[in-house]
Amino acid sequence: MQQTINLFWYRRDLRINDNTALYHALSAGLPVLPVFIFDTDILHQLADQSDARVHFIHQTVADLKKLFQSVGSDLLVKVGSPSTIWNELIQEYHVNSVFYNHDYEPDAILRDEKIKQLLQANGIGVHTYKDQCVFEKNEVVKDDGKPYTVFTPYAKKWKLKLSQNPIVHYPSEDLIVNCVQIQKQFQEISLATIGFQPSLLLFPPTTIASKIILEYHKNRDYPAIEGTSKLGIHFRFGTLSIRDKVNKSIWLNETYLNELIWRDFYMQILWHFPHVVNGAFKPQYNFIEWRNNEAEFNLWKIGQTGYPIVDAGMRELLHTGYMHNRVRMIVASFLTKHLLIDWRWGEAWFAQKLLDFELSSNNGGWQWASGSGTDAAPYFRVFNPSLQTEKFDAKFQYIQKWVPEFNTSQYSKPIVDHTFARKRCLDAYQTALK
Repeated sequence: MQQTINLFWYRRDLRINDNTALYHALSAGLPVLPVFIFDTDILHQLADQSDARVHFIHQTVADLKKLFQSVGSDLLVKVGSPSTIWNELIQEYHVNSVFYNHDYEPDAILRDEKIKQLLQANGIGVHTYKDQCVFEKNEVVKDDGKPYTVFTPYAKKWKLKLSQNPIVHYPSEDLIVNCVQIQKQFQEISLATIGFQPSLLLFPPTTIASKIILEYHKNRDYPAIEGTSKLGIHFRFGTLSIRDKVNKSIWLNETYLNELIWRDFYMQILWHFPHVVNGAFKPQYNFIEWRNNEAEFNLWKIGQTGYPIVDAGMRELLHTGYMHNRVRMIVASFLTKHLLIDWRWGEAWFAQKLLDFELSSNNGGWQWASGSGTDAAPYFRVFNPSLQTEKFDAKFQYIQKWVPEFNTSQYSKPIVDHTFARKRCLDAYQTALK
């Protein structure tokens, strides 16, 4: 007689420790088989066959397999459309229940609802949990039950709720002996099998010096300093527990804690207002007449605008898959305000190139820069790249690292004059927002 088991579905939570749904699966009384699906519905949308994020996931999944194998089990890795894979899994195994953690992106919500209906139609239980953020959906709302659309009052209520609901650690790492015991390990899935090639980009470690967090409020705006954590990729794919990092940040640095709260804020915005994926949060901003000059867009992408701080940021992105947070705001403002190029063009480029790309935060950041989003800067505030350089890279250390031809005759002339661009931007916005 076939063994009855529970399945745990790995998605954006690629770790064994402090994993909510994995903990509940391992505590439910039946042996657990962990599963990961290389989702071809997503992979087929990626433009680059050496996309570093796929390499990162593949490497992380391989590490997880070894951890499960060390207790006599294994991680079952599949490649395909989730609907097809789940149809096959419930035919192959005698499944009592499936456990997984929530996702908040519109496409993921549709996928999960489809899988849930399939499982329930076959008499299989579905148990889902919060894991990739501290507070989700309607957990932090105004007194009248409506969602916050401005960060500061949201953060105040978020901190109040945290003080009333201390963070729980889910010791899933202590229970992995409750996984299904197998005689023969599952087949390895190579990157080539998925249709991808290794990337040469370096991935940041999951551990950082506590000094970076302690001095975060002093150093975070200066791109030449190692003053930020670079942990975004680990939060994006769940190789770190957000709960663990918040618990530590409470005692170390409130400015860093606020950055983690911004992440929750944008996730709840995406969940409450899914229209932001394709359009402006503030609908009137959909009427801006963008110039959308493709030649200028291409110069921006490769860091040849003639504005050193902008070009340094874009080149850092191309070479590392990362861009300093302050510089992200500068390059986004430049694209949308100086060049009058639709924020969605920039958002899509970041989505393609950033190792730490996360739909909610990327969308929120770009809409903030263009003035169309929640809690946005007034549309008439246009970052002056020269002043930003004076404030945050006065000795040109960051610029010289990424733009070695800076201050030589080989460096590009500015593709637009700042004063002219600012006036053109204000005129375009005023016309659209009448």
